[in-house]
Amino acid sequence: MIHLGDQTMQINRLFAIMYTLLEKKAITAKELAEQFEVSIRTVYRDIDILSGAGIPIYASKGKGGGIRLMDNFVLNKSILSEQEQNEILLSLQSLHTVKFADITPVLDKLSIFFNKQAKNWIDVDFSPWSKDRSGKEKFSTIQTAILSEKVVSFDYFSSAGEKTERQVEPLKLVFKGQSWYLYGFCRGKEDFRIFKIMRMKNLKLSSEGFQRNISNINWEQPEQVAEMQMVTLRLKIDVRMAYRLYDEFDHEAIVKNSDGSFMVTVSFPENEWVYGYILSYGNYAEVLEPKHIREIIKKELENSLKKYL
Repeated sequence: MIHLGDQTMQINRLFAIMYTLLEKKAITAKELAEQFEVSIRTVYRDIDILSGAGIPIYASKGKGGGIRLMDNFVLNKSILSEQEQNEILLSLQSLHTVKFADITPVLDKLSIFFNKQAKNWIDVDFSPWSKDRSGKEKFSTIQTAILSEKVVSFDYFSSAGEKTERQVEPLKLVFKGQSWYLYGFCRGKEDFRIFKIMRMKNLKLSSEGFQRNISNINWEQPEQVAEMQMVTLRLKIDVRMAYRLYDEFDHEAIVKNSDGSFMVTVSFPENEWVYGYILSYGNYAEVLEPKHIREIIKKELENSLKKYL
């Protein structure tokens, strides 16, 4: 199994071999091995990769032999359109921004080759606004686990506050509904599960590897999501909450009333989270439908009031 760092080094080396051959025309495997501080076997493996990619590269033995390109070969950037060149550079820039790998050398070489300046067009920060670094460290650990195919263990707290110990084969990080989730195979449940990152504590990366193909898995419909009971809410929201509405709901779900308030129609899984979410609006939100949710919110507010009497 090749890790991401190894892949990045290999990509850089492949580019460097191409530049070397274009400049020197011929070079021995031993010289390349010494130049890049790898084994001769690794050099020949790189040559096979370049050849398989359609580069007319070959090795000859004997006096005057070595690794060379065919005499009539010209590395022609015109095989890529202007749009394709830009897409390559922008894609590499996005990977660089999220620290997917150290692809700076590749980005710099391609920028020079295409005669373009790589634009710093995107910036992504997965950390919260607070100074707490635990969220960033957690994200970094999960990223490493997914890319290196290593099992993670952690304590997980459900919406009801119940703690369970989990061992998970991490497959994908997903951002949905303003939260980060880990999608993976839970060994305890022997099934695929979604875990909210904020509810994961004591996250540890193990040395145990795993192999699992997720190409045919749709993360959006694992079993526990498909079985959730959905509820359609009709909410009346005060105009003073407008700043939240347009951040948290699809614009098509919002209708402005003549009195300045808003009517929101939205579907959520019915659980403790949705009750807490409605209550987070305080007296600026009123549940109009369904009736049973309206009654639940009413009781929650009554119970809260009792604590202050």
